[in-house]
Amino acid sequence: MATMEISAKDVFKLRKQTGAGMMDCKKALAEAEGDFEAATDILRKKGQKLANKRADRDASEGYVLGYTNGNKASIVVLNCETDFVAKNEDFSKLVQKFADTAVSTDATSLAELKAASVDGITVEEKVIEQTGVVGEKLDLSYFESVEGAKVFAYNHPGNRVVSVVAFNKDTTDEIAKDVCMQIAAMNPVALSKEDCSQEVIDKELEIARDLLKQEGKPEAMIDKIAQGKLGKFFKDNTLLEQGFIKENKKSVQQYLHESDKELTVTAFKRYALGE
Repeated sequence: MATMEISAKDVFKLRKQTGAGMMDCKKALAEAEGDFEAATDILRKKGQKLANKRADRDASEGYVLGYTNGNKASIVVLNCETDFVAKNEDFSKLVQKFADTAVSTDATSLAELKAASVDGITVEEKVIEQTGVVGEKLDLSYFESVEGAKVFAYNHPGNRVVSVVAFNKDTTDEIAKDVCMQIAAMNPVALSKEDCSQEVIDKELEIARDLLKQEGKPEAMIDKIAQGKLGKFFKDNTLLEQGFIKENKKSVQQYLHESDKELTVTAFKRYALGE
């Protein structure tokens, strides 16, 4: 029986749709006897099979992307197994495609993004499909957004650390970027001391008390000293109270007030691979 001729046009079409290699596309089309939809299913099943096989692998590398859309700034993270894949241009384009999908569908959560449609399938199915293309375990692990009168996204070179920030009113891109870079560099635990969870406060007080007891401080003084250490913790670890990285003698809030007495940050998110 003669081997069916597969047109280059269909091979290119399947490659564009799935991102699979030229030979994989040609083989899938040959197996499907030229049926494009059947060939697409063959490649997706290959992705599912590989995803099942590599399910226990550690997908700790990846590409982190921050972006803005109107009054919303978002972070999307696609994990893979190796830095080699993470640095591939096609991989970054895939993350951008998921970001574009989040924008076009107005997704508000990771679950909504995974359920959104892209290339005729769900984003979650696309991740499985691309597992077969890339040959590694992939995991769309994170999607978060902030909204405000002014938003900004900062992608640190290498796309391993990203931060997004929202303000209560409009401000310059320079100021917004400064604050975003502050978030990326200093990793604040909360916006202000008022936004710190009771769990974080209790943990810091417990640590402080334990250290003071080990140092032999008088029992009657421990609580007072621990409260002082908690105050320093707020100053070092909450965004608005932190020393501004470009001029440490002033806080971030003081830096903002130099531009506008009413300007402040209302929300932020930060993501770093490996933390």
